[in-house]
Amino acid sequence: MAVSYMDFTSPNVQYFYDLKNNRTFTKDANNFINALSIQQLNTLGNVSLLDIYLSKANVVEPHIHQNASELVYCIRGAAIVSILNPFTKTVLNYNITPGQVTNIPQGWFHWEMATEDDTHLLAIFDAPVPEFIAVSDFLRLAPRNMLAHTYCLDQETVTQALAPIKSTTTIGPPADCVHHRQTRPDSFPPKVEQHLQVSYPVYGARQSAYPGIGNGYNQQG
Repeated sequence: MAVSYMDFTSPNVQYFYDLKNNRTFTKDANNFINALSIQQLNTLGNVSLLDIYLSKANVVEPHIHQNASELVYCIRGAAIVSILNPFTKTVLNYNITPGQVTNIPQGWFHWEMATEDDTHLLAIFDAPVPEFIAVSDFLRLAPRNMLAHTYCLDQETVTQALAPIKSTTTIGPPADCVHHRQTRPDSFPPKVEQHLQVSYPVYGARQSAYPGIGNGYNQQG
């Protein structure tokens, strides 16, 4: 249980907050994230949350929270929650529907993909402000010659492939992704079985704070 130093006699004490007042990321009208932390509701203890809305085939991009574990609860729709186990070097995929949860240990890479339109997920963290490290930040900022040299890749190919990543993706594919619009709707996302494990390499990412989680910043994707 978190130790609270809140003065509950203070006139500034807060017990209520409307999440729609802190939109932390917007891709479009059907894909967006609202956030709640101690910076919005000062009586919160060691807990925070993200209120996530997704349409089919949209993905909360691969990322980690280096300071918090995460419990993903499905309110409406359906999603595949994928977790990279860094110890077994496997990816765990979990299909969740309303009333079901997936738990993600602190610091593990993970991502969520909606498999139905109007999917609504609640991500709950055991930290007052969860930190967010996105793989897109690593991919867009890492030196191309370093990537090519480290992984024995062609530098020109790497540069061309990663050039479209101009900012933190958060919810992908980006709204202006032409390739995504050319993909048949029934060809993605893939169907997976519960607890399916597949081999997957471990990647790193640059540290960054989750966009706007503490200040109500509106970011358009």
